Amino acid sequence: MYTDDVRAPSDLPNDIDSLKRLILEQRAALLSRQLEIDKLKLQLARLRRMHFGRSSEQLDQHIAQLELSLEELEASEAVLAAVAAPKSSSAVPKQQPIRRPLPEHLAREEITHTVSCTCPACGGELRRLGEDVSEILEQVPARFKVIRHVRPKMSCVRCQTIVQAPAPARPIERGVAGPGLLAHVLVSKYCDHLPLYRQAQIYAREGVDLDRSTLADWVGAISALLSPLLEALAGHVMSAATLHADDTPVPVLAPGTGKTKTGRLWSYVRDERPWGGKGPPGVLFRYSPDRKGEHPRAHLRRFSGVLQADGYAGFDQLYQPGRLIEAACWAHVRRKFFDIHATTASPIAAEALERIGALYAIETDIRGQAPEQRCALRQARAGPLLDELHAWLSANLTKLSKKSELAVAIRYALSRWPALLRYRDDGRVEIDNNAAERALRTVALGRKNYLFAGADSGGERAAAIYSLIGTAKLNALDPQAYLRFVLERIAEHPINRIDELLPWNVAESEPAIRLAA
Repeated sequence: MYTDDVRAPSDLPNDIDSLKRLILEQRAALLSRQLEIDKLKLQLARLRRMHFGRSSEQLDQHIAQLELSLEELEASEAVLAAVAAPKSSSAVPKQQPIRRPLPEHLAREEITHTVSCTCPACGGELRRLGEDVSEILEQVPARFKVIRHVRPKMSCVRCQTIVQAPAPARPIERGVAGPGLLAHVLVSKYCDHLPLYRQAQIYAREGVDLDRSTLADWVGAISALLSPLLEALAGHVMSAATLHADDTPVPVLAPGTGKTKTGRLWSYVRDERPWGGKGPPGVLFRYSPDRKGEHPRAHLRRFSGVLQADGYAGFDQLYQPGRLIEAACWAHVRRKFFDIHATTASPIAAEALERIGALYAIETDIRGQAPEQRCALRQARAGPLLDELHAWLSANLTKLSKKSELAVAIRYALSRWPALLRYRDDGRVEIDNNAAERALRTVALGRKNYLFAGADSGGERAAAIYSLIGTAKLNALDPQAYLRFVLERIAEHPINRIDELLPWNVAESEPAIRLAA
């Protein structure tokens, strides 16, 4: 850890030569720290490429440590820069970053700083020449408020009939929490990774005593209230022609043992945007207490189409009867060669990466085109490259030790070759399964917070809320604003019109709750 040599003006030397030496030393320190910052940023970039939503806890911890080190170095650099280049100096030790303008959608509060009407030099009258405007970004702290619903009772002067407006519906019957507070609790826990006990501590600092158990009761009640909406979402996702699937481990509190067991969260993503499909994007999460193949088979019982996933053996029985068509993931193939090249600088791994990179370059060119166009262009451009890659992999496999990591990586690709070619001949299929892995990243980011009280039931609730939050994001909605909108209405919403509350339908009717571009 670095220490900052920040001196008071009285401690600085008086002679010019000493001051010059001090400035040179500070600039050298700035350069050293900048090199260290660049090194840390490079390490972070490499680790994030390895992360992909299912990394080990040690990797998560390493990334967190690097983030903290980078924060400290950048803060120290700012202090040193202020000493080495004071306001009166015209020298700039390094190129300053271009400041982005503050978002236009934010509310503006204008403060005008006026001067006296007479000139301070001669007392003459001042006239306006123009103005200088500068902006600062400020935060207005969130605050609680109590909404009082007053329903006057009216009595008929003729027949004494008592008339009163009906009580407004509440998301939780007889509950004191409004839809905005409930949406905030859900998003804080499942989107911002803030456990309920920490939320309770924050609320207590604001003078509102809400026990963790109370918040947990709210989460359980709301997940039950949202269950019809979740099933409508599931119907939409499972009616897709193509589907991305993946899973990640989550620690679950095992009741009565004081220890944790490993459950699984499965993600199923429908996203037709890369090939110009009309179906809105959606993600469905499901929870299971283990990774047995029976769970994805149950999840996918209503799905019939192309399933894009990794090489997990639990999916094999779905492909065997011919009900589902397997599409493999080129990102998984690439990752194996990348790891080998990063550790051994193998020229064979480097060439494999280059060949796979050429396939991805074609995908960049055809993204968003119709399936027929994508298929024709892939067959014309990627087809010959795939044939050459297959021959090259097969030839190199004969030259390698069967136990080498390169041989393992090559066999992984060749054993899945028909499924890896699926994207070439179907324009609706993506080259990789990254859509499902992206959906799971929010789980990985907050994994340490998910010790589910009450065992597996907590995992099922998390899967439900993750589904709605993830789908809201895919449809460019602010998750908290979306959940608030839903919770304000769902208690009295007709069950046969539940589709109206799905994120893409809300996005059309309520553009104000879209995420800022």
